[in-house]
Amino acid sequence: MQMTVKDAAQALNVAEKTVYRWIQTGGLPAYRVAGQYRINRAMLFEWATSKRINFSATDLAKDPESAPLPTLAAALQDGGIHYRVSGATKPDVLKSLVGLLKLPDSVTRDLMLQALIAREQLQSTGVGDGVALPHVRNPAVLEIATPSICLCFLEAPVPFDALDGKPVKVLFAPLSPNIRIHLHLLSRISFALRHPAFKGLLANEGRRDEILEAARALESDGAAG
Repeated sequence: MQMTVKDAAQALNVAEKTVYRWIQTGGLPAYRVAGQYRINRAMLFEWATSKRINFSATDLAKDPESAPLPTLAAALQDGGIHYRVSGATKPDVLKSLVGLLKLPDSVTRDLMLQALIAREQLQSTGVGDGVALPHVRNPAVLEIATPSICLCFLEAPVPFDALDGKPVKVLFAPLSPNIRIHLHLLSRISFALRHPAFKGLLANEGRRDEILEAARALESDGAAG
């Protein structure tokens, strides 16, 4: 879905002039159609997540697609939480991650690894504070049936070309059947990362049950993201 500057401003809860400024100086991806800026919705939300800019997922909830949006806790439970994931470099870590993902038979692990590396070459998914959100550019190509988030705690911090220059120790890897759910999962992760208690659990490599309970608590607090 393509968005106007007005649409983007509403989604990010900022003035339209702020969106124009981000396009001109802040690297917000956009292109012109008949002299007017247009912004790809998936790229907007990826960019906002990478910049730690709050955005609304309300428009996603109103999407006519019928599938219900998963909670953060449900996605984490389906994707799994893993500890001491090995790798000394970004490609090594991504290879280890791919080995843990629940992929359909139609997607080979080599293909998935290539897709993740290609996405990283466009722009690092390291969002800062030791966290990265590796994912493919277009989730629809994976033919995923059940949305999930694979959470990995790395054996050691790894350089990831993150925005703040810090090495990454935690990976959230969302898998989604479509763009709508993909953006929703990114919004839930982004929301959780703004909460000190949840970030504290990540920093201390909390137990699976602690992390899932904290995710449920965030959802029950009713934050729409």
